[in-house]
Amino acid sequence: MCAIAGIVGSVTGERRLPAMLAAQRHRGPDGTGSFVSPGARAALGHDRLAIIDLSDEARQPMSRDGRRWIVFNGEIYNYRELARELGSRYALRTRSDTEVLLAAYEAWGAACLDRLIGMFAFAIWDDREQTLWAARDRFGVKPFHYASGPAGEFLFSSEIKALHAAGVAREPDAAVWAAYLASGMSDVSGRTFWKGVSALPPGHTLTWKDGALRVERWYDLAERSGQGWDRRPEEEVEEEYRALLADAVALRFRSDVPVGINLSGGVDSSTLLGMVHAVRGADDDVSAFTFSTGDPRYDELPWVRAMLERTRHPHVDCRLRAADVPALAASVAESEDEPFGGIPTLAYARLFEEARRRGVIVLLDGQGMDEQWAGYDYYRGTGAPLVQGTAQSPVRPDCLLPEFRAGAIEVSTPAPFPDRLRNLQYRDARYSKIPRALRFNDRASMRSSTELREPFLDHRLFELALRQPAERKIEGDRGKRLLRKIAAPLLPGGVVEAPKRPLQTPQREWLRGEISEWAGECIEDAIAARGGEWLDSAGVRRAWADYRRGASDNSFFVWQWIGLGLLARTAADRLPAVSA
Repeated sequence: MCAIAGIVGSVTGERRLPAMLAAQRHRGPDGTGSFVSPGARAALGHDRLAIIDLSDEARQPMSRDGRRWIVFNGEIYNYRELARELGSRYALRTRSDTEVLLAAYEAWGAACLDRLIGMFAFAIWDDREQTLWAARDRFGVKPFHYASGPAGEFLFSSEIKALHAAGVAREPDAAVWAAYLASGMSDVSGRTFWKGVSALPPGHTLTWKDGALRVERWYDLAERSGQGWDRRPEEEVEEEYRALLADAVALRFRSDVPVGINLSGGVDSSTLLGMVHAVRGADDDVSAFTFSTGDPRYDELPWVRAMLERTRHPHVDCRLRAADVPALAASVAESEDEPFGGIPTLAYARLFEEARRRGVIVLLDGQGMDEQWAGYDYYRGTGAPLVQGTAQSPVRPDCLLPEFRAGAIEVSTPAPFPDRLRNLQYRDARYSKIPRALRFNDRASMRSSTELREPFLDHRLFELALRQPAERKIEGDRGKRLLRKIAAPLLPGGVVEAPKRPLQTPQREWLRGEISEWAGECIEDAIAARGGEWLDSAGVRRAWADYRRGASDNSFFVWQWIGLGLLARTAADRLPAVSA
């Protein structure tokens, strides 16, 4: 896990690459490397977080023959199997997955992507062909941002702030902000919240040659899952899924640094810990990290303790207090670059801080099961909201100026399946829930130089689950039916039967109470920055006053305005841009 950066085109006398790498140094504090091609057509940079093969030989940018150079962020979990498949024709000099990835590209070209099990964003410069080829993993776990420079050169990086440090103007994209504030949708297209900065979509490749840019899709969950149902006996599906789950977890323990897991009291992360226990044995001592807030209405510690009584892994409680929020929110806003998911993201950031402090560099997480197995309450209803656990609209478009709202980008998503349930699952996996959560979590983890791995986003699991008919996912008023059956041998009964709990922090109560003054100041900062241009200032203030009086059980829209204010505050604190 690292940060990548690059400039292709004319890079003679290039001074921007060091500034780009410095802006992302938190992602890779273990070393910095760079390469400028002999013809000064490409400059590649890399900030290293050493995870697999800690030797100097595994540094990046890396080349095997001086022709192709790679910068790579992520992990190829099946790199050992690929190395064996490549055989003696591609003698490897390191034990790194980076070299295996480069050799796989040399052997199979773009078709190598279908062989990869992992999370990745990488770019390969071919100096003979004067071509850059880049790819992003199936679900977009790892980020890849790009922009055009003033002379038509192509710039790319892991984080947006690196492009701003290279001189790309830091100007908000009003159309993206309008869509987010009016509908709650983000991460739908290749556009970001900043004008001129694009994100390579999940499951896509990018090719640059002679100033021409081509973006193509290489993976789509709907296509790979197929339109039909899996009508095999349920027991056969259980056996296959359980074996894939064990393999997905085992692969993600490949690391030369300590590994831990994020454990809440829900079915998903408890299934993860139970599978870790099953795969690695009763004597495994991997540490489990849980965030808490001291509020028993939200904390999941009773379920966590029930799980740990069974597995006896060491446990670390990472406490977030209301008084911590203002300073932590400012820091997280700086690292996120774009709006983030409120106090739950802050609690997650606190967890990563504690893991790093204890020397745990890699953490496994339970993201993805709700989307695979229809865990959200709205999968069982008739509507299609974006926020679990509230019947109210999560947004307040009436507090936006009409002309601003009218300029929003279109946020409709495709419906490739013949049934509503799979279309909702697909929307959440490809366009809403998972892309948004992955963006939040990547930035929150890398802020503390920790690597986050998502075993349940193994594409083999997701494709198999999506093919299952609705009755294997939903039973009465509860989702994840077959998953609960599969997980039952791994979990205490009280955990496997626990309902989906939509809220994990007292965000609503804190914003009304202990941190309401701070929240109001952030909202006023948002109004100062965008009132009369985007926001109806009077409407925002009325809605905030109503919220404080208890008029809403939903704080999503309040945090949208707080986030806008936080990002407005960071504008003056950015690293100075370096001109070409």
